Amino acid sequence: MKRLRFAALVALLALCLSSVALAAAGPGRARLDAFAQGLHAVSGNFTQTLTNPNGQAQTSSGTLVLQAPHQFRWETLKPYKQTFVADGSRLWTYDPDLEQVTVRKQDTEEAHSPLTVLTDLKQMDVDFNVTEQGEHDGLVWLRLSSKAKDPQFDYVDLGLDASGLVRMQYKDQLGAITDIRFSNWQRNPDIPPQDFNFTPPKGADVIGDLPVISTQPLKN
Repeated sequence: MKRLRFAALVALLALCLSSVALAAAGPGRARLDAFAQGLHAVSGNFTQTLTNPNGQAQTSSGTLVLQAPHQFRWETLKPYKQTFVADGSRLWTYDPDLEQVTVRKQDTEEAHSPLTVLTDLKQMDVDFNVTEQGEHDGLVWLRLSSKAKDPQFDYVDLGLDASGLVRMQYKDQLGAITDIRFSNWQRNPDIPPQDFNFTPPKGADVIGDLPVISTQPLKN
């Protein structure tokens, strides 16, 4: 998955970690509010299928850990390994097959991404038009449409059951569709601080904005 698409995805997941409960406009919003209530960290598993405009599909799976407001770790385990770590200041991407690390400041694509829905529901209403999409596939659905002038996605759909977020589907500006299924959510787990620290492996090529001093978390 391209780094920009991944960054936006995780920023959207980070929005669902909010402890803010807003007035429910319908069943989908009510379930999202209930899932986000009191949530400051979450871990789980994902299976992701990316289908390009020609109908060719690629599936990957792995684990994720998110902590409000700006930290996450997303690890693809199959069919290849790839690690993304956001420490609150920078986003690190490690591809062990290429022995390459890329790093950049964590303040661009994530700032107004749909994944900010897990950490700040108020900001979701600022950045997105949120509409109920009814029920199908055994889930109730919300659609997020960006208010940005140049959005990264045509739309993002959130599928929720009675326990919370189960699926996320989105279509990018090139017509590719991504379907992510979440499982084994753990609410507010104890997360070791080192999960959000990344040190480039010895011998790996490092490309990008490598910090000279220790990074500091973003301020709320």
